[in-house]
Amino acid sequence: METLYLKRGEERRLRAGHLWVFSNEVDVARSPLNAFMPGQAVNVADAASRILGTAYVNPSSLIAARLVSRRPDTPLDADLARSRLADALALRQSLFHEPFYRLCHGEGDWLPGLVVDRHGDHLVAQISTASMDRLTPILTDILSDMLKPASLLLDNDISSRDFEALPRTVTNALGSAPDSVEVRENGLTYRAPLREGQKTGWFYDQRDNRMALIPFAPGAAVLDAFCYAGGFGALALRHGARAVTFADASSTALDFARQNAERAAPQSSIECLHGDALNTLARLRREGRRFDLVCLDPPAFIKRRKDARQGLEAYRRINELGLDLVKPGGVLMTCSCSHHLDAETLRALAAKAAAKRRMPLRLLRQGFQGADHPIHPSMPETAYLKTLLFQVPA
Repeated sequence: METLYLKRGEERRLRAGHLWVFSNEVDVARSPLNAFMPGQAVNVADAASRILGTAYVNPSSLIAARLVSRRPDTPLDADLARSRLADALALRQSLFHEPFYRLCHGEGDWLPGLVVDRHGDHLVAQISTASMDRLTPILTDILSDMLKPASLLLDNDISSRDFEALPRTVTNALGSAPDSVEVRENGLTYRAPLREGQKTGWFYDQRDNRMALIPFAPGAAVLDAFCYAGGFGALALRHGARAVTFADASSTALDFARQNAERAAPQSSIECLHGDALNTLARLRREGRRFDLVCLDPPAFIKRRKDARQGLEAYRRINELGLDLVKPGGVLMTCSCSHHLDAETLRALAAKAAAKRRMPLRLLRQGFQGADHPIHPSMPETAYLKTLLFQVPA
């Protein structure tokens, strides 16, 4: 196996547990990146030729290599992939009684570049690296043997593949994926779009945070903004909310949100507002609307560091709008799935918005992604989801 050498001192992060090697950390005089094939297995060594582990290289990516083992000459072959997927499955089966969860979460399960969600008998996988892409047939066979799914959809139409010079595709690897699936979570059955849905069809990472709103639901008027298929609002209705307003830019998402709300609480008051959610929040404020419970779960406004200034402005705006829409005594849950925005910055944005309005504010709970989205303790990049639950005292 060939060796990828690092510049002097660039091994410190890997020795601390991180799995990524960036292109500017590679000693290209000693091991030219363009000498490697995308997805090639290599040993990674420091400047003194001490082996740090086995990784996969992509010379065209900013993340030039990703470790898969701390041992030398240990490529991610069929046996190792099977062992790690079996370990990932065992963890989920210990956490959940039903097969609705994220089965594999990339670096959190020591399988960089692989995400798999399990929706009962149907699986959706996203593969974002050249190394995992080469293993697609092996991964398909392993998942088929382990779970006997009715379908496995490879939803590889994702922007992260662009950075790896991989084509965007959507294919059925096993069976034929349905247009929509049923998902059971927190005692409620939702229907979610699969082929035309967002990400892998459902956001299991918010499971615990949805549950955290249940105590505030009885009798509440709820605003579920950036609602997707209505995960927060439908659960609130099931637990006694008197009305829910869904807001989303996707008419498909709103159709599913309405269906899920009607299934959760027949005869309930449901309002669906189609359009840019930021504009919708501003219009609701102009109209003087107020809600007992406001949930803001936007897409990642900061996908790359260069987006930070514009993204921070978007987060500032939605938090100001959200606070203006909460009745005294009500609660606001604000979320961010941008790993470039830390929880302290999100808290500070909300605190500044409240201070500007001379509004008292209590932080009741800080949440993050569920346990089926494990965080690699040496990689802050994997701790992407932050949620803050505030109360506006009466």
